[in-house]
Amino acid sequence: MRERNKLEKALTDYARLDADYRDSVEMIELAGAEGEAALLAEAEQGLRQVSVLAHDLEMQSLFSGEADGNDCYLEIHAGAGGTESQDWAAILLRMYTRWAERHKFKWELIEESAGEEAGLKSATIMIKGENAFGWAKTESGVHRLVRISPFDSNARRHTSFASAWVYPVVDENIQIDINEKDLRIDTYRASGAGGQHVNKTESAIRITHIPTGIVVSCQNDRSQHKNRATAWGMLRSRLYEFELEKREAVIDAQNATKSDIGWGHQIRSYVLQPYQLVKDLRTGAQSYSPQNVLDGDLDAFMQASLAQRLKGGADAPPVEDLE
Repeated sequence: MRERNKLEKALTDYARLDADYRDSVEMIELAGAEGEAALLAEAEQGLRQVSVLAHDLEMQSLFSGEADGNDCYLEIHAGAGGTESQDWAAILLRMYTRWAERHKFKWELIEESAGEEAGLKSATIMIKGENAFGWAKTESGVHRLVRISPFDSNARRHTSFASAWVYPVVDENIQIDINEKDLRIDTYRASGAGGQHVNKTESAIRITHIPTGIVVSCQNDRSQHKNRATAWGMLRSRLYEFELEKREAVIDAQNATKSDIGWGHQIRSYVLQPYQLVKDLRTGAQSYSPQNVLDGDLDAFMQASLAQRLKGGADAPPVEDLE
């Protein structure tokens, strides 16, 4: 039923687009023949609205993946570099939660590990909304930040790395077979500001899938049973994404990228000093307003990456300014 409703909506939207376009063209021809300036202006406004709708429908057509319509998990990990990279990981987490809020998506913190002095060593959130995975999957990779360090008393420029990895939430009707003999389940005390109870009991859960090396953890609830259920769902999603990646024959390349959160592996650079630029190294898309990007203005980067994937990886023309 969900697939049927999606297809019906697509057909209805296309029929509306076609009708509005034809109406606007006929109105322009009529206005031109009769010399009606007001009617011509109205018709031109109608064409502008048609253009916006056409762009929206074009974006919807990019979500053709098997799990694109699903909710997703997004993991962030700080790279080597201590406090600098951990602070960058926290900035990335804020960027993605702001992006989710711009789309009216709901998000939930699943797990986080605080840095020694500032920022985060790692964090996992769940993003809930239509095509959440379809949008966010383009963000998987290493992100590089260049800035004047707020932690350096000499105000020197530093380069920091952090990674983001995205995988879909698996629907209940998708069968994932997991042998419990392949699992190692550990309990531990939650870290961070969790109140009197959560830091005094071993309520946090970590599950390791030994054959694949996939590790998931959850510590956001006081109940160990609820954390176990959430971690189990995350593991099913990770294994599902693992199989999708193998099917797409890119798992080896992605694992090579994941092995080193540092130079030569980044998908996007965020330069705050000595100039202002955010550039995606896969598509050439760029923005001269990094603060807007860090506030969640990511759609143009995601659209460029989705369009490139749809074209089979062909080089997309660079976007000089996404403002």
